[in-house]
Amino acid sequence: MGILNVTPDSFSDGGEFLNPERAVDHGLRLFDQGADIVDVGGESTRPGARVEATLTESERSPSTPSAPASSRVAVSEEEERNRILPVIQELKRRRPQAVLSIDTYKASVARAAVQAGAEVVNDVSAFRWDPQMGKAVAELRCGCVLMHMRGRPEEWRTLPPPGDVVTLVKRELREWADRAALAGVKRERIVLDPGFGFGKNFEENYPLLRRMDELHQLRYPILVGISRKSFVGRIVARNGKDGAINERLYGTLAAETAAILKGAHIIRTHDIAATLDAARVADVVV
Repeated sequence: MGILNVTPDSFSDGGEFLNPERAVDHGLRLFDQGADIVDVGGESTRPGARVEATLTESERSPSTPSAPASSRVAVSEEEERNRILPVIQELKRRRPQAVLSIDTYKASVARAAVQAGAEVVNDVSAFRWDPQMGKAVAELRCGCVLMHMRGRPEEWRTLPPPGDVVTLVKRELREWADRAALAGVKRERIVLDPGFGFGKNFEENYPLLRRMDELHQLRYPILVGISRKSFVGRIVARNGKDGAINERLYGTLAAETAAILKGAHIIRTHDIAATLDAARVADVVV
């Protein structure tokens, strides 16, 4: 799964592909390099980002802080649609057989994107931030990715330690997948993502990668997004300084290979050509 951020502020390539023409060119390049899916996103959920999310007490998970529910608007639904729809429409026009996913937590954006040609909704909130998302995905009859996240991006630096992060991720992903099924989403349309880096501090990601095979107990396909994450930068630090984003490729490839050896089914990455080579070697081992 290639990453196509149509945003001005994503952590890795913010602003580079905000222009629709450049975004389409990059999407085509990702497919040419071997991507099976291109994931188009119009709002950044980088660390510290303020997102539109309202969580009532009944919607909160045990890993969510107990602060009062609030709504934070970063990118409006209209702006998000304006960013992603021209890109999805043009990619589908140029590559009718291309498989596209929409990276959004807003039901209205998901509906518009699927109607424009996307086939998968990739929701970082696992349907928790928009109460209409489960119903929308069920009615659209599209695929979906439910990702694990602790809290909201602006809260990550202050979250308490999660204890056993693997047990937490398994329990909450199971709950959220069950909730999606109750909303009418067919089981065979669901993929789970453990959410590396999303509400997990540097060292909290290591056991998640080491014990990732335990997630197969949930009996869903697993998507992994490790590409250029800060915890990779911490691992490859030199002289006490974390690796910069442009210094994380080799560490990313090693982590992605480890994830495949642990049974990951989909790798979401910025660097398709390099990751494809690594995946081919890992697949021989698997």
